[in-house]
Amino acid sequence: MKKIPYLFVLLALFIQCTIDKNDFIQQLAFATDNSGLTLPEGFQAVLVTDTTGRARHIVVNDNGDIYINLRRLTDKGGLVALRDNDGDGIADEKEYFGDFQGTGMEIYNGYLYFSSDTSVHRYKLNPDQLVPEGEPEAIVTGFISQRQHAVKPFTFDKAGKMYVNVGAPSNACQEEDRNKESSGMDPCPLLERQGGIWQFDAERRGQTQVDDGHRYATGLRNCVAISWNPVSDHLYVVQHGRDMLHNWWPETYTEEVPAEEFFLVNDGSDFGWPYCFYDQLKGKKVLNPEFGGDGEKQERCAEKEGPIMAFPGHYAPNDLLFYTGDQFPDKYRHGAFIAFHGSWNREADHRQQGYHVVFVPFDGDNPSGDWEVFADGFEGPENVASPGDALHRPTGLAVGPDGSLYITDSVKGAVYRIVYTGKSA
Repeated sequence: MKKIPYLFVLLALFIQCTIDKNDFIQQLAFATDNSGLTLPEGFQAVLVTDTTGRARHIVVNDNGDIYINLRRLTDKGGLVALRDNDGDGIADEKEYFGDFQGTGMEIYNGYLYFSSDTSVHRYKLNPDQLVPEGEPEAIVTGFISQRQHAVKPFTFDKAGKMYVNVGAPSNACQEEDRNKESSGMDPCPLLERQGGIWQFDAERRGQTQVDDGHRYATGLRNCVAISWNPVSDHLYVVQHGRDMLHNWWPETYTEEVPAEEFFLVNDGSDFGWPYCFYDQLKGKKVLNPEFGGDGEKQERCAEKEGPIMAFPGHYAPNDLLFYTGDQFPDKYRHGAFIAFHGSWNREADHRQQGYHVVFVPFDGDNPSGDWEVFADGFEGPENVASPGDALHRPTGLAVGPDGSLYITDSVKGAVYRIVYTGKSA
């Protein structure tokens, strides 16, 4: 019998594995013209559903079931579960449940975790059931009720810890919030329980912020985008920068500042809010005008931790995801996707900006290149003068078990599934 060369056997196995891995693509019902999205060459989009409600963060279970947290409670519930029964990528089942509204959503050790503005709860998942049964368990309660920056997104590390964003209910910790004539409070009393990241046990029930929380990092105005990087084994966040600089002091500050800052977070990190902001045009942290700043002074800000990358002002980062799949080309492996919700306070005669998902390549702990727009066109073809004009606003990100990237929209609750096919729509 003639022997088959060993290299041919390996090549045949590789080809078969590639076919098997991407076999799901043949069944997907890709949207015409990618449902209005602009994607890199070789990527296509499936419109999983066109409406769920004001969708925020999203997670995809190992069996492909999708779970979404809603910013506003509906008459059916505040959480949404989606299931595709025939493999075309479009949701065939849509179920609402839970009496909460919020943003955070993750799966950890067989439980569906979700947050309201003052708590983190979880449901036990059963792979045979789309909607979890029973009452949710309270993991952490006791966060201060607040009107601004109230959401509590969270993430998990590899060692059984959970990290929760606790935003500051203020623009710049002024005595009279959002008043040009009002001075900043120094020291800022909000930092005692807000304006940072708190660490908790990931699974212990009945915790409270005061009794059980550890203030892991401080000086963060609000970080809706928060994620643990499993490759570098570090926490990362992207901060919503302060408002009103250009509006109140147009002679001193441009619309591009302050930057939306991308941070690597360590235990004890201090990033400087409310005293400081990062001016990406000058490449340094400077003192806020409410604390004596003039656009140049650094003073205490020279000692605060800086970003690993900076984005234009008011883009509003609302989710952060490190790509752990293998469906996308190699350049995307272990890189970061960031969903920007879009600006609201640029000048009226300018187009509001953001409203897209960007990609940041990574090597180890830090970015290895510049950011680039990955998915665009959410807001629609017309100029957007205010967020209310946007047709869609990207908010949540998740990776499916096959490596697809899922993106939620907070206007109507559309869900997009992005797949690499090597073709274009």
